[in-house]
Amino acid sequence: MAFKEQLTRPDFRRLIIGQTVSALGDWMGTLALMYFVLELSGSTTAVGGVLVLRLLPSALGAPVAARVVTRWRRRSVMLTSDLIRVGMAVALPVVPGLWWVYFWAFMIEVVGLVFLPARDAAIPFLIGEGREEGKDDHDTGTLELANGITMATSYGMIPFGAGMFGLILWISEQAGWGGHWRYVLVFWLDALTYLASWLAVRGIPDLGPGPGEKLAMERDEREAGEKHGFVNGLKLRVVRSVLPGIAVVALGLGALFSLGVVFVKGVINAGQIGFGALVVCFGVGAVVGLLLLHRKTGSLLTQVRVATAVQGVVIASMGGLASKPWSFAGAVLFGAAATSALVGGITYLQESLGGVDRNLALTAFHAVLRFGLALAALLAGGAADLLKEAGARPLGMVPAQFVLMMSGLVVLAGTFLIRAPKAREPAAT
Repeated sequence: MAFKEQLTRPDFRRLIIGQTVSALGDWMGTLALMYFVLELSGSTTAVGGVLVLRLLPSALGAPVAARVVTRWRRRSVMLTSDLIRVGMAVALPVVPGLWWVYFWAFMIEVVGLVFLPARDAAIPFLIGEGREEGKDDHDTGTLELANGITMATSYGMIPFGAGMFGLILWISEQAGWGGHWRYVLVFWLDALTYLASWLAVRGIPDLGPGPGEKLAMERDEREAGEKHGFVNGLKLRVVRSVLPGIAVVALGLGALFSLGVVFVKGVINAGQIGFGALVVCFGVGAVVGLLLLHRKTGSLLTQVRVATAVQGVVIASMGGLASKPWSFAGAVLFGAAATSALVGGITYLQESLGGVDRNLALTAFHAVLRFGLALAALLAGGAADLLKEAGARPLGMVPAQFVLMMSGLVVLAGTFLIRAPKAREPAAT
């Protein structure tokens, strides 16, 4: 009933439909990039480099994103971002050169960092929990559920994106499209999904800020001038309290992305079908995590801390045990924990901050998440390659297995950095 209630809100439903279609295209494009680079290089470092070139630019572009999301209305930011990404996705596969592909992957993610904070900051406005009057009396569970539904549009599309990628690749091969042309259709369909998101957002008359938030933004800009830069957003106490959790979540996700193909093929001997099944299990876990959100108890920071610890244990045990059954079961548990941690973090920032500070906090959230993904993917892939070249088998494990286990232990240790702030900034009214 709670899910149905949220989706009966017309504008929120439009946003979710657009984001679901767009996420489908994103996962098709991400998998296409990873397989294409692995096919060309045979290197796990190169696969990690794909994530670096797609995600690190978002972190580097965070100061620009912070300026945009604090000066433009959210609806304008989202519409413009989607149209720009349509053109970029069309251009990406045209030239069969890695430098060309990397450049457009770089630019798509920079624009994505502008889009996502504007979207997340609009959710409290769209669900209508007291925001029209500029109050802050919404129900935490309602807001968290709305965030969970939004998060599910991304992670829930992983198995469908993987399936669509495989289907499109098969169709391309049957049609006799060789070389880079096998991937052209994937990226052009990705471009159409951005257009679908644009149409959905265009159908929403207003994405906020609400009257109360607008007054706060105008007051802040008059009194503080340029104080609302990206660096200042990182200095907010509530941001510093939750970002270590997001960073270690990103570490786990990045390690799995970078090592997943090699781990499935070379460690648990499950082949390409097994990798597809592992991706599906992760997506199923994300949906399970969403279904469990409205049943949780305790504070949001506790939720982030516990969910992050679960991810660390799962990743470490997947690497240490190298068991095919546990790897698939662990993928489900990992997906559920990742959803819980990320949704809890977003909701905590939305609950604690308002106005410009909320936009900046969410910009920092997405920048740290992407920077962590990129760095973890690069380091995990590079470490596995170095161990392989040296012929090393630490603790009797193959390189990918050992690095995955150590990544899980680092994630587990990182949960101790998640602490409640000493003082809580008042939400803007």
